[in-house]
Amino acid sequence: MQEIIRAENVRKVFRLSAKQRKLEHSTTGKKVALDGLSFTAYEGEIYGLLGPNGAGKTTMLRILSTLIRADGGDAYVAGKSVTREPEAVRASIGFLTSELKLEDFFTPAYLFEFFGRLHGLSAEQIAARKGELFPRFGIDSFAEVKVGDLSTGMKQKVSLVISIIHDPAVIIFDEPTNGLDVLTARVVTDFLRELKGQGKSIIVSTHIFSLVEKLCDRVGIIIGGKMAAEGTLAEVTGGEDLEEVFFEIYKKAVGEV
Repeated sequence: MQEIIRAENVRKVFRLSAKQRKLEHSTTGKKVALDGLSFTAYEGEIYGLLGPNGAGKTTMLRILSTLIRADGGDAYVAGKSVTREPEAVRASIGFLTSELKLEDFFTPAYLFEFFGRLHGLSAEQIAARKGELFPRFGIDSFAEVKVGDLSTGMKQKVSLVISIIHDPAVIIFDEPTNGLDVLTARVVTDFLRELKGQGKSIIVSTHIFSLVEKLCDRVGIIIGGKMAAEGTLAEVTGGEDLEEVFFEIYKKAVGEV
């Protein structure tokens, strides 16, 4: 298998505000989000980062997407260092997060064209991608409706098509179905399968066991910023229920057993 994403001993520490220190019960004023995290994802697979809230999943994906810098270690996307070659990494990835906020005043059509130009696409290329993606997600009927007037599910669909307008080889999704109704969530998961079928490499973070079981070829379980288990589902679970195995791993990681 050809390696597509590799994280090597990635470390990230955040400084906490006074309010955050109280909430975290911190005496140091710092939070270790990633503590030497390493993993490898391969070309053409869906790799899942599974863990509880605060485990470091989003931080890792933001580092892979060059939105924030690691304090130690490095990560590589298609052989390019996120630290030394961030522009090359950005050109090869699509990144979708549930926290992406689209400006309410603009329409999906305007935003699609705007981001297409940012990626250096021609008017013809943008029109072709729009003709492919808008009908696929039912956006064409809402193309000229302001984002502020769209449903949560439709906003997520618009965010998705914007994130892949440039047809990236590597797709990074942070909690792709978070907050979506069951119909929209199904549209998103079906599309992820289609992308895999097209040979795309996909990495998703989630805390939803069923999503991992349905979609992922391999999974890495993150707890406390560290990799607690990694492999195919069969390797990680040994044929047992993923949820039960996860909680056993979690208890061992936090010292409850």
